[in-house]
Amino acid sequence: MLLKTLKRTVGAALVAALGLGTAAYAEYPEKPITLVIPLGAGGSHDLNARVITSIIPQYLEQAMIVRLSPGAGGQKGTQEVANAAPDGYTLLFSHNYIDMLQQHVENLPYNPNEDFVPVARVNYAPIAVVVRGDSEFNTFQELVDAASANPGSIDMSHSGNWGALFVPAAQIMKETGAAFNLVPFQGGGPAMQALLSGDADVTMGFPSVLGSLLDAGKVKVLATAGEERIYEDVPSFAELGIGGDVGFMHRVVLAPAGTPDDVIAKLTEAFTALQEDKTYNNLMGRLGENTDFIDGEKYQMMRQDQNGAYKDLVESITQ
Repeated sequence: MLLKTLKRTVGAALVAALGLGTAAYAEYPEKPITLVIPLGAGGSHDLNARVITSIIPQYLEQAMIVRLSPGAGGQKGTQEVANAAPDGYTLLFSHNYIDMLQQHVENLPYNPNEDFVPVARVNYAPIAVVVRGDSEFNTFQELVDAASANPGSIDMSHSGNWGALFVPAAQIMKETGAAFNLVPFQGGGPAMQALLSGDADVTMGFPSVLGSLLDAGKVKVLATAGEERIYEDVPSFAELGIGGDVGFMHRVVLAPAGTPDDVIAKLTEAFTALQEDKTYNNLMGRLGENTDFIDGEKYQMMRQDQNGAYKDLVESITQ
């Protein structure tokens, strides 16, 4: 960590000494930007990223290319970006659980508090508890009763330990007394495929993944996060007695620490411009996703709050 910091400091000093400072980045971006997703194909991050990268080039005047790099519960892709040059050409598209929670349960090869700076929170998503369309379970209570009566008999696929599906599953088990057999996959897309193929009995998913599956009758939603209903005939967690911050995922773009301020400003300007883009909003709407944008500076304050809250959460779940 110290060596990385020294390299960045010396590099910045050299640039300043040569008089390259702002001028060196005046034309940013001069080449395509890579957006690394530390999760598998077909999940909500993948689907959201395809929309973002199809629209944002007109505001950056350069392409933004998605690179999927799943593995180790999101750590593989995250480490790749932590080790990348802080020049704005390699960004991370992650979420709050990988970003701020994993440090409290894993010995990470990077420090999320020191190695990254947030660019933007693109949106947030409430999770849903999902079974196959032909499942014997038609209500959330039926599922909980079965998992309580026969602990470990119901397989729940998820996107990786302490990830966006695992954490709400653990919280639900703690709240209800149900005991699912949690089976990890490399992202929400593979977890959903496990459900559809019959390799799991239940999973969780976000609106962008569920839309077409619901329309085709391939899945049923038994409950959704939050106080308000998302689907008219599906109860919310609050209605089922599951309160608090359970099941909300924040999708966030992060850059390696040390990325120049003017590069961050350029990226922020582009992500901000997306919010007024009609095509972007229409495409996100088709996915069933919101466009509740927060800039990096404001989201950094949320990250600090998440850090403390997730430490307490992990302690409460693992006790």
